[in-house]
Amino acid sequence: MSINLAMQKSFEKHVEEELLLDCMRCGFCLSSCPTYIHTEQDESQSPRGRIALMKAIRDGKIQWDSSVEDSFNLCLGCRACEPACPAGVQYGALIEQTRDAVQEVKPQKKFEKTVRNVTFNHLFADKKDLNKAVKLVRFYQKSGLQKVTRKIGFLNLFPTFMSDMEKALPAVPRKVEKLEPIKSSKVKVAFFTGCLMESLFKEINDKTIELIKLLGADVIIPTGQQCCGALHAHSGELQKGLRNAKTNVEAFDSDEYDYIVNNAGGCGAFLSEYEKHLKSDSKYKEKAQRFSNKMVDISSLLVKLGLIDYLNTLPTSDSKVVATYQDSCHLRNVNKVYEQPRRLIQSLPGIQYKEMMKADSCCGSAGIYNLLQPEMAGKILETKMDYVREVNPTYIVTSNPGCLMQMKAGIHKDKLTSTIQAVHIVEIIYEQIKQVSKNLTTYEAITH
Repeated sequence: MSINLAMQKSFEKHVEEELLLDCMRCGFCLSSCPTYIHTEQDESQSPRGRIALMKAIRDGKIQWDSSVEDSFNLCLGCRACEPACPAGVQYGALIEQTRDAVQEVKPQKKFEKTVRNVTFNHLFADKKDLNKAVKLVRFYQKSGLQKVTRKIGFLNLFPTFMSDMEKALPAVPRKVEKLEPIKSSKVKVAFFTGCLMESLFKEINDKTIELIKLLGADVIIPTGQQCCGALHAHSGELQKGLRNAKTNVEAFDSDEYDYIVNNAGGCGAFLSEYEKHLKSDSKYKEKAQRFSNKMVDISSLLVKLGLIDYLNTLPTSDSKVVATYQDSCHLRNVNKVYEQPRRLIQSLPGIQYKEMMKADSCCGSAGIYNLLQPEMAGKILETKMDYVREVNPTYIVTSNPGCLMQMKAGIHKDKLTSTIQAVHIVEIIYEQIKQVSKNLTTYEAITH
């Protein structure tokens, strides 16, 4: 069977025609698409252009070639087109289905096959394997090897984006001080720890737990949870992603929890769509529905539990530093959460909030997109850093680990590390509360 016929059959199998027909080709999506904008309005790099290609392949009207594959690969999957679409086109589902169809047929080189096997069958399928890999990263940081590598310029032998990402690696986690609960509550929260968040960003996870406990809620960490599966789904490995989804709905299937909270925007979007992905599975349908109904991101949960009311009772500071917020694409475009993080930052006593131009546009991270498509990711990040400089903040606040590392890479690349920090929203809230507590303790000691 020829590659063209095989690809057509695969698209017929995986890509739903009904979803393709929802697109009216109105073009409302164009101005929201980062790749369309950064390719000088190349129609094939727009949502409606890609949908037209999907349908043409499915109908056998065009030949499969590298240009078609490049169009699908260059898509960030940010889903900014969805809120802009008056017809409610489910572009996220379509690009996932398309990549699934392509991977089923596309011949893989030995190196690519090995990388995909390690990534999707090991690192992001079993947390134990990922934790082993992260231990190597920590050894690299703590042993002095990182300092030596940077000093001798070894990283200069690699592409620039790899050097930038190495500099953006999170520091070795420190022990997190506990916060004294300000009230009691009967709310019970199950914490989805994530894979990268639990390994590379463990300090943020620990601070997340402390903030929830501060508001009186109990935090439970169910055993047996795995990576959310988003990375699999976005890379043409949807079935492997659903394998993880089934594991997670089983791990969290309890009436004991009022909420299931996550602190990674990209994970949260896929977690909230477990219900959609498993709706045809009789064994997991109801469990997935319960799971998705309880899913909430950390900003929304903190608002629900009354953190803003607490922050408003804290003494304000005359010397405030400027903070701005970079939206997580999936948190905003899929979960429709964008007001809550801003309200929280605006309520912090030592912070002056300034909105950044086009804060809702992608920073170029998009999971591992910045590793697979460094040229386009670099262009998008360069544009984003122009907007950052206009605000000139002390803090760029994010709600997703990929965005956090991407913004850190941009700061390093532009040599702004002495004036600007990229932080997770949990970090800035926790540190502000700790600083106020410290100031109050010092004041009380002096006055008494």
